[in-house]
Amino acid sequence: MYRRERSVPLKSSSSALYNNLSVLPLRDKPLTYFAAVHGSAVSLASAAADGLSVSHRQLQATEGGRAASASIVTQASWCVLPSRVLLVLTSQKGIQMYESDGSIMVYWHALDVLEPPPAQAVFARGIAAASGRFICVGTSSGLVLVFDIPSKGTNITLSEVLEEHRDSITDIASEVGENLGGAADLVTADDSGALCVWRSKEEFSLLTKISAFGWTCSSVKLWNGVIAAGYGNGQIRLYEASSGALRATVSAHARWIYALDLAPLTGKLLSGAEDSYVQIWKLSRSPDTGDIEIEHCHSECVPDTQLCGARFCDPEGNSFAATGYDLSEIVRYGQV
Repeated sequence: MYRRERSVPLKSSSSALYNNLSVLPLRDKPLTYFAAVHGSAVSLASAAADGLSVSHRQLQATEGGRAASASIVTQASWCVLPSRVLLVLTSQKGIQMYESDGSIMVYWHALDVLEPPPAQAVFARGIAAASGRFICVGTSSGLVLVFDIPSKGTNITLSEVLEEHRDSITDIASEVGENLGGAADLVTADDSGALCVWRSKEEFSLLTKISAFGWTCSSVKLWNGVIAAGYGNGQIRLYEASSGALRATVSAHARWIYALDLAPLTGKLLSGAEDSYVQIWKLSRSPDTGDIEIEHCHSECVPDTQLCGARFCDPEGNSFAATGYDLSEIVRYGQV
């Protein structure tokens, strides 16, 4: 069971974007960072565990270091690598990478916009760290850009471009923890609902492709060889990462799912949707058959809120946070 705790106020409300909440617990301090997007800005807040001490910072979308007021931010996410933590922003203009507190921009990558087809938006969206040294970012053209991140400094390079998708990337997820035996450790999702499963080493290789079935996959996670994918019809689907085989379908929500998250140490799965509900599930494998199992653990309603972001606040899944469209705060819940 979870109960509501003190909320974290934001300087501005949250936009109705997929996965519009990122959370970074600080290991050496009793603080947690939160990030949510509103228009051309990102609201950053750092809050103590009791929620009483909160500090704020606003990051504006920029173009090569210059303010670009017309550029809409599409996502903000912290990428945790073994040697450093970067805050990555995606927008209509390109990709920005900052030091974890948002104080210094360390890299800017402009999107190549020649002559896009009529009525087609150009943007980047979908962010994930991979294989301990890469950050992967998706684009509206279906490309996945792979950036090689040094242990320090600004010498970040675009090392590879993955070209399997034909529709806009919606989300990217990587396996948390050790990747044993060259298994699948990255999954990319797009607007059509198709998923691509990758193995990342010095070069990325496609392992399998999961076909679309008529609904957008808005959010995806990868844990212990299990792909959890959330869709526009309110379903969560569980696939084997190694083969792409469908193992379970759950009618989790009455409306479009906007966010999924996984607690790596326990296998807890969180889903948040337009229906105002956050659901908590537990993933596991049967010790006898190895089949994927899912158990519902908790349901929480955030009244009159179209949820657009939800994340666990610790690797065990003992607390979580959520935000919603036009909501000027982050609501937090802790386990009783």
